[in-house]
Amino acid sequence: MTIVDDTAPPPKAGPSLLLQIALLLGLTVVAIGIGWGSGMYLSSSQPAPEEAEAAESHAAPEVDLANAEAREGLGVVYLEPITTNMAGAGSSWIRLELALVFDGPTDLQLAQNIHQDILAYLRTVKMRQVDGASGFQHLRSDIQERADIRSQGRVKEVLIRTLLFE
Repeated sequence: MTIVDDTAPPPKAGPSLLLQIALLLGLTVVAIGIGWGSGMYLSSSQPAPEEAEAAESHAAPEVDLANAEAREGLGVVYLEPITTNMAGAGSSWIRLELALVFDGPTDLQLAQNIHQDILAYLRTVKMRQVDGASGFQHLRSDIQERADIRSQGRVKEVLIRTLLFE
């Protein structure tokens, strides 16, 4: 049997509570100072809100007008995004944004018919058919072929703007 002396006080485990609170308050003050200093630095490097709004309001209409004129001259029609489920057992979804380049004047009714035809086609495509670079090329050529057939050659090219799979 060992003899244990119960009269001796247990050794202290760490710093006192007062020292811990003082350290916490000191670190908090330092963090607030760093945050305030970096906020002042970042706010001084940005233009005033009135100047930013004025610059944005003057630049935006010119860019929009330029895009509208360019689209009219080229005969480009941006189609609404197509979001649909794909064929197969899984729950695969596709989101596709297209632009049609017409040879000559644009036809919005024809563009809507092409949009619906591509939507119907995408519902029959399985995920494994569009896997990889060659699958993407096949999908692109199939969409181009459908647009050519539907428009009787009036659509020069179908541009894929966005293609997402889920």
